[in-house]
Amino acid sequence: MATQLTQDLTGQVALVTGSASGIGRDIAETYAKAGATVGIADINIEAAQKVVDAIESQGGKALAIEMDVTSEDAVNAGVQKLVDSFGSIDILVSNAGIQIIDPINKMSYDNWKKMLAIHLDGAFLTTKAALQHMYQNDKVGTVIYMGSVHSHEASMYKAPYVTAKHGLLGLCRVLAKEGAEHNVRAHVICPGFVKTPLVEKQIPEQAAEKGISEEAVVNDIMLVNTVDKEFTTVDDIAQLALFLAAFPSNVFTGQSIVASHGWFMN
Repeated sequence: MATQLTQDLTGQVALVTGSASGIGRDIAETYAKAGATVGIADINIEAAQKVVDAIESQGGKALAIEMDVTSEDAVNAGVQKLVDSFGSIDILVSNAGIQIIDPINKMSYDNWKKMLAIHLDGAFLTTKAALQHMYQNDKVGTVIYMGSVHSHEASMYKAPYVTAKHGLLGLCRVLAKEGAEHNVRAHVICPGFVKTPLVEKQIPEQAAEKGISEEAVVNDIMLVNTVDKEFTTVDDIAQLALFLAAFPSNVFTGQSIVASHGWFMN
């Protein structure tokens, strides 16, 4: 029998970290439009509340959650707040992240640790907290990590970012195996360059570091290996996150799905 595809998340509760802006916000709003109740988790609670207001103005349901993903206490409290408010957590999107550009010989140890803490420790802590609830009733649970083409490729001046994004592949694959008996699946979404504020900030930084124009950074570095010199869009990633969360079987578990205009091809 053919699998019936659906884009309906009615009755599901999702937590999206780093969702006060950028890709995370678009995923959260897309989930809400598909019927999910969404926890807007972000270190900036005022910005998170604005996203909640926007979702509720469209008839959706959402909750602002102040969360520093590097703090185990904050993560546990935030996940518990979501569960206490809506009864469960069915979907986790570990999206929170920052970028720091520096060559290895100039990268401070503090910045190295900060990057790994946000991207990798944050993924672990939110996963562990969500699993305490997902494992209780063996309902379908979905964990999506926001990786990158840099989960598979390397770029100069991004050592901790590339290291962390590679690490997410390992975490996803282990969770896919451990979570299977509890009906929990795991995915890594690996976008190419998405023109978010994070990427916009990188353009002048890389131009200054390399002594080239911003146009050259875009065309000759960021998009040089794409097939069409196009940025991936936030909507591309949000629709992929919706597809994975709503897919009715576990066939994709443990995989990384690359959305990069052909920059990296599996």
